[in-house]
Amino acid sequence: MRTLLGLVLVSFVASSALAAEGDPTRGQQAFRACAPCHSLTPDRNMTGPSLARLWGRRAGSLPSFERYSPALKSAQITWNEQSLDSWLVDPAHMVPGNRMTFPGIKNEQTRADLIAFLKQTATSDQTTEPTMPMGGMMGGGGTAPNLRTLSPSQRVQTIMLCRDTYRVTTADGTVHEFWERNLRFKTDSSPDGPEKGAPAILGAGMMGDRASVIFAAPNEISDWIKPNC
Repeated sequence: MRTLLGLVLVSFVASSALAAEGDPTRGQQAFRACAPCHSLTPDRNMTGPSLARLWGRRAGSLPSFERYSPALKSAQITWNEQSLDSWLVDPAHMVPGNRMTFPGIKNEQTRADLIAFLKQTATSDQTTEPTMPMGGMMGGGGTAPNLRTLSPSQRVQTIMLCRDTYRVTTADGTVHEFWERNLRFKTDSSPDGPEKGAPAILGAGMMGDRASVIFAAPNEISDWIKPNC
């Protein structure tokens, strides 16, 4: 029992020391991997919630963010050096069922630097958004799918809008949630396009957090989007 307790204490101290040794300047560079999904501006939510004022905040509790998973909201985690270090190693292992599609950061020094940067920004009145390199859309080859012969998981039943979040229900009963900038509305009037009144949804993005809803005609779009909070 004493041996086990000793190991726990050593692990706790080591984790604290790791965060204390982090370099926030290097951490700002490491944050570039986070910036496509998270901002450092209060309540500027993207695919994920804003990380402004993160320190000491309970996980899944930012009122302005609509898309927390039930798993994260019920996790009873408060963000600090230790919890962030465990989260950054492997989010799926720390909170099974959470919606953050991220493999984790295995390098201890990189995690320490990033944690130091997040702590610095959380206790500062200034927002330090890292500069991101310009990039283009990733394109792919292949034949466009026939939108009249899709599976139930790709056939749209309803589209609801609540503040900055779209909720798209498909014919298989699944509700898909998207930040408003991550859901695109398109039309396809070709023979392979969707039937009138039967829009299709196709996923996009490397993390599965983006999609396009494709309609038969432009005048259908506004009719389908229903405000509902």
